[in-house]
Amino acid sequence: MAGFSLYCFINPRILFTLPSESPLFVLGSDKCSPETRRRGRKTRGFVVSYAHSNPKIINPKKKSRYGQTLSPYDSDEEEELDDESDDDDDDDWLLNDDFAEVAEYEKKKPKSQKQPIAKKGGKKGIVKSWETPEESETDEDDLDIGISRNVSSEKKKKKKKEKESWRLDGRGKVNSRKYVEKLYPRLSEEIDIDPKWVPLLDYLTTFGLKESHFVQMYERHMPSLQINVLSAQERLDYLLSVGVKHRDIKRMLLRQPQILQYTIENNLKAHISFLMGLGIPNSKIGQIVAATPSLFSYSVENSLRPTIRYLIEEVGINETDVGKVVQLSPQILVQRLDITWNTRYMFLSKELGAPRDSVVKMVKKHPQLLHYSIDDGFLPRINFLRSIGMCNSDILKVLTSLTQVLSLSLEDNLKPKYMYLVNELNNEVHILTKYPMYLSLSLDQRIRPRHRFLVELKKVRKGPFPLSSLVPNDESFCQQWAGTSVDKYLAFRQRLLLKEFANKYEKRG
Repeated sequence: MAGFSLYCFINPRILFTLPSESPLFVLGSDKCSPETRRRGRKTRGFVVSYAHSNPKIINPKKKSRYGQTLSPYDSDEEEELDDESDDDDDDDWLLNDDFAEVAEYEKKKPKSQKQPIAKKGGKKGIVKSWETPEESETDEDDLDIGISRNVSSEKKKKKKKEKESWRLDGRGKVNSRKYVEKLYPRLSEEIDIDPKWVPLLDYLTTFGLKESHFVQMYERHMPSLQINVLSAQERLDYLLSVGVKHRDIKRMLLRQPQILQYTIENNLKAHISFLMGLGIPNSKIGQIVAATPSLFSYSVENSLRPTIRYLIEEVGINETDVGKVVQLSPQILVQRLDITWNTRYMFLSKELGAPRDSVVKMVKKHPQLLHYSIDDGFLPRINFLRSIGMCNSDILKVLTSLTQVLSLSLEDNLKPKYMYLVNELNNEVHILTKYPMYLSLSLDQRIRPRHRFLVELKKVRKGPFPLSSLVPNDESFCQQWAGTSVDKYLAFRQRLLLKEFANKYEKRG
């Protein structure tokens, strides 16, 4: 009978070590006395733990599925943040530079969370599932005391695992799909979420990402949610260190979720070094990266450098000015410049008789014009300037001096300013060739307040209103034109703005 009891105490639960690709089974014994069954009821049954490792999703040497080399100028403009359509460069990111592999979680796991490994040979090598390795060597003569001690140890170990869990917010274990569905109900309905994604999801929520955003990331590039959280944190920390704002991370990941996979040494640092080599100051690097995160998907040697050479050799931008052009329009790095430049140069040359030097000046001052549509952007504004009495040579002067006119709204900007110029300021349209900046100034914040202020002070002479009074800053304006304090002018402007707002509100009502 003593031997039978000893058998029951020795064998309540034994952990057998199987190959790494097989599940681990913990078996319970039924050959116990009733008293023993009551004492060991909590330890009966099967406990299954599956060995798991994420597959590698990126092969750095993998070629394009079409077998094509990367085009030096392949890109279009970036889409809106919430646009769920794929980028034109979604395939390009696989063709260049080195990308990170999905790290196996077990490699990063703290030692306290790894499953103890049974030693070969001897009873001391057998580790019971509820014991620590030290407890597995308990003297067999003290097994009665060991059972109760092991139960307590199991509870402590459970709490320790929950505390050291790889969830960032300490909400507990995530090895249950039901628990994951409770944490992310909407995401679980949309996609088959793997519990091992939860650490990454928790981390990304610190940047303002929500379940709907994770769905967008999944649809755009599913493997981005399989990245080990430590690797993702390392990459985002690097981007933050080069000047990317915390609030911009969300927008970047929605546009380019592959960023979570790009290696720091061979991709991120290489692209940042390329930007610095253009003469771009460190304070501007973060803004450029945030504005065009897709640049990381383009090879520095096969795409970005050829784009810069094209700007210098074909367009005619001075090498010392290239950095300024990129700062004004980072999207220029990911465009098909051979197409965008030629089509817009040919149009301006044919439509307005613009010489090459004038078009180069436009690109240097406002490289965004290479993104503007000819039919919806260029033509309507050129035709408007013609309709108010400007000839082609005058239009060319205005566009060369103030190229951003091509980006201004006709109904909300250009037309109201023209009407105010003619009806309130008593000026002719040809004055715009001398003061094209007038079209870039705010009608409500600059033009109308200064005009009305000088009228109230009786500082306005008869005839055309001097547009030169609109150019200087507030201090210079008050000193040179109004002869009063800045505070007095600002108070007047505030009253005028409130009055204009009230009038607009009454008209809408």
